[in-house]
Amino acid sequence: MADHREAFEQFCELFYTRKRVRAAFDLLVGETYRQHNPNILDGREAAIAALTPKFDDSPDARFEIQRILVDGDLAMVHVRAIRPGMPDAAVADIYRFDGGRIVEHWDVLQTVPADPAHDHPMF
Repeated sequence: MADHREAFEQFCELFYTRKRVRAAFDLLVGETYRQHNPNILDGREAAIAALTPKFDDSPDARFEIQRILVDGDLAMVHVRAIRPGMPDAAVADIYRFDGGRIVEHWDVLQTVPADPAHDHPMF
């Protein structure tokens, strides 16, 4: 089984840190990309079309990578999403590889509470 870590780290750098959606997807996402987010259609181009405005319309937004996990054909990135005027969010994006390309995606998002019960919530 291929080790996808290096390529996935490059994808994450492009996508989350540099906010270059098309470059990240062109690097690693397959044409038959299956999207489990109910608000985005399947397919690489559909995802690029849906995600690019979210990044372009929020130039002051930051997506801080907290950790990356890769295990066989699965990879996960845990991200702190910081957007002006909105509460921070904890995001876990899970991807599945096939043939060296990302072919499937799931995401989980949770708002960081304003008044957490302890000093280590989410990150």
